Amino acid sequence: MSTPFRSPLPLLDNDVLKTFVAIAETGNFSTAAEAVLRTPSAVSMQIKKLEEQLKTTLFLRDARSVTLTQHGEMLLSYARRMLALSNEAVSRFVMPELAGVVRLGAPDDIAERLLPRVLKGFAEAFPGIMVDVTVDMSSALRKRVDEQRLDLALFNCHPRSFPNFGEVIHTEKLVWAGAKCGNAHLRDPLPISVWEEGCVWRQDAISQLEKHKRTYRIAYASAHTMAQRAAVLSDLAIAPFPRSYLTDQMVVLGPQEGLPELFSFDVRLLTTPQLTAPAMAVAQSIRESYGQMMRAVAA
Repeated sequence: MSTPFRSPLPLLDNDVLKTFVAIAETGNFSTAAEAVLRTPSAVSMQIKKLEEQLKTTLFLRDARSVTLTQHGEMLLSYARRMLALSNEAVSRFVMPELAGVVRLGAPDDIAERLLPRVLKGFAEAFPGIMVDVTVDMSSALRKRVDEQRLDLALFNCHPRSFPNFGEVIHTEKLVWAGAKCGNAHLRDPLPISVWEEGCVWRQDAISQLEKHKRTYRIAYASAHTMAQRAAVLSDLAIAPFPRSYLTDQMVVLGPQEGLPELFSFDVRLLTTPQLTAPAMAVAQSIRESYGQMMRAVAA
């Protein structure tokens, strides 16, 4: 009895899988197209061909966003594993020397907002390098680098502080953030949500309030930005935030609301004197990520 002929299974294209993952993670074809450097029409064509290849529907589309189907969720797991394995294999040949552990420090606001995106892209490009992250106050991170307990660290500081200390990779305006349509800023004393002692944002906010003789009370004190944001969104307090940290549910408050202007602050990168090649790669990835963020804001 002859064995029935069966055509070989089609091979999945990693470039198409990368596009598929980008759409799944952003929930938007246009945003994903920017991430993979393709036009939205080219991205749509890739997904159409992928769905035809697998004989299934991967996304449910509506006017605003797309969501994964059950088959799409199944493919997402495979796609991430396949891309990670491909990156690992290529790196063994292209950059076999770049492997090891890098100790990176960052304050809570950067660790929450920016590091996950930075480290995700870095892990895809350099799968042989493991990054151990320590989250702490900026002052403590500087000390850890000085004691060589960290290879490099990001920290926030006033531009006039530490004038020749670390590399300035970003400068941003600090603003008062309040809940949209909220009234916390109208209360007396003014309820504010700030970080623990030693935070440069806290120091400037309190200094400016006292300078302008605005009575206040610390309604929330925490080292975690999620708690700060929750207090603002609940209209229980206002907080000093970087402008880029504000969401659609927040507004900038200023002199018109009786609040003093706040300063601009630096995000600086501090490294040990003798950086290893993996640590240098992490530092360069951070610089590039901040550069991309600044270009996006400017646009």
